[in-house]
Amino acid sequence: MKITITGSLGNIGRPLTILLTQAGHDVSVISSNAGRKAEIESLGATAWVGSVSDSDFLTTAFAGADAVFAMTPPNFGGSNIINNTILAGKAIASAVQAAGVKRVVMLSSIGADIPAGTGPIAALHQIEKIYNELENVSVSFLRAGYFYTNFLGMTGMVEHAGILGGNYPASVALPLVYPADIASVAAEALQQKITGNNILYVVSEVLTPEKATAILGNAIGKPNLPWVSFTDEQSVQGMVQAGMTEEMAGLYTEMGAGFSKGLIQADYEKQGSPVIGSTPLDHFAKEVFAKAF
Repeated sequence: MKITITGSLGNIGRPLTILLTQAGHDVSVISSNAGRKAEIESLGATAWVGSVSDSDFLTTAFAGADAVFAMTPPNFGGSNIINNTILAGKAIASAVQAAGVKRVVMLSSIGADIPAGTGPIAALHQIEKIYNELENVSVSFLRAGYFYTNFLGMTGMVEHAGILGGNYPASVALPLVYPADIASVAAEALQQKITGNNILYVVSEVLTPEKATAILGNAIGKPNLPWVSFTDEQSVQGMVQAGMTEEMAGLYTEMGAGFSKGLIQADYEKQGSPVIGSTPLDHFAKEVFAKAF
């Protein structure tokens, strides 16, 4: 099969590219960074350098593809984030239609069933709607859990304050996912021929922040590392002080509030809280998180 991947060689794109090239597929990887070209080619894939907001470029890159892995970049543009992410989603969808692609696997998120109150996930709600309107295209929506790698953004908090924390309680159930598990599910889905659209929840483990903090703390020699719940105001202030824009800090705080209220994980739990990922947080804690210190 000829398969095109958007999202460059990130935490999902790299393992996905490796899985597909090793399976003998003709893989192309789209990246906005020309510096990635040699690295992409070293994995046995073809590099396309350009923007995922450029539908003409994408149409050319998608030409002849049997399937496309569609991933809109996180934190897209740094400002007007929701709108810019939706515009990128529209560009990808337009190119899929123009190039005649029949199979798409889209990276979405838990909470994408909700139109608002979910922070950056709200953009994925709109993009799912756009993809659902594509004609003669079968789409699998991978609604992923909260990435393990998001905990890497809290290493400064651990080092300077001796805590982990967020604006949601220690007792809330968080559907978590290891990015490489998403790649494995995506690789399988891209090779499947289905009729119509479907939704797959991709979660590796469901843990409370209290339990996750204990696992991460043990991995770095801090078995008593506590989880501290912040107010929304404290959450925004802390992220801005750490260098995040106010817009992004506000969106992440809204997402945290969505978890706290149970809104984001509600449909996932309604579906029976399926776990199809195979990598426990303990593996990430020892192999990735601990090495960040």
